[in-house]
Amino acid sequence: MYNPHYGLKESPFALTPDTSFFFGHASHQEALNTLLVATRSGEGFMKVVGEVGTGKTLLCRKFLGIIEAENWLTAYIPNPYLEPMTLLRAVADELRVPLPEAADQHQVLKRLTEFLVEARGTDMRVLLCLDEAQAMPLETLEALRLLTNLETERSKLMQVVLFGQPELDHKLADPSIRQLRQRITFACRLGAFRLDDAEFYIAHRLSVAGYRGPRLFARDAVKRLQRASGGIPRLMNILAHKAMLAGFGEGARYITPKYVEAAIRDTESVPQRHRLRIWAVRTLAALAVLTLAASGAHLLGVW
Repeated sequence: MYNPHYGLKESPFALTPDTSFFFGHASHQEALNTLLVATRSGEGFMKVVGEVGTGKTLLCRKFLGIIEAENWLTAYIPNPYLEPMTLLRAVADELRVPLPEAADQHQVLKRLTEFLVEARGTDMRVLLCLDEAQAMPLETLEALRLLTNLETERSKLMQVVLFGQPELDHKLADPSIRQLRQRITFACRLGAFRLDDAEFYIAHRLSVAGYRGPRLFARDAVKRLQRASGGIPRLMNILAHKAMLAGFGEGARYITPKYVEAAIRDTESVPQRHRLRIWAVRTLAALAVLTLAASGAHLLGVW
């Protein structure tokens, strides 16, 4: 809707995990570099943890895009809230491994193992990425460990990366899957954006979307946006998008804090204290106006 108004070729703050918008924030770039080095060196299990909205899926897609270009066989499971047998079948489906219709868990594991051995025999390496891994039942995590038991003298036949929310750490602390926890050789944590990060992030996404004009977001607007979002990229996208909509509605070509405040009021996922702050500021301003008006009327009456 507002793209032509601001001179954009596409929406800069869409929530879809488009890798062309990947931003190399310190923790995200470090996680990407770690995954690439660990994967290429043959590590078995890796883990990336981040709060909701910190960009785990986008990082996963970026990572997979690089690995697939290097001729790896990859499997991506976006929702691993599955029973052990269903997960094994999902992995087989992703890797295009044919299975008998009535195959039991033993037969599925055997066929997958044969496939992995064949792949290694042709110098193909296999990588499995599981998003939202905190949702995996404990018995499914154990089945995943069994699937990755097979290895040569030098490396694993399949490498696994778990992407999940902080609840994943709590789940991995369960004694029943301590063998899996011990196999995680590299762990990364995605952090929130500080003010300077937010400045570069917004400018980066606008640039990728085709913006070539002068500064679009006032620094005070970015500061308010970063504070209200807690530096979480998804929330920053939502607020920036709504602020641009509000500005477009008034024909503005410069996003001031006023439009960010409007976006905050309209976004329930923003912590309540930030929305209450807006209400409090406006209430105090209104009371100040009324007080001044009353004082003026009193002075006029005395005069």
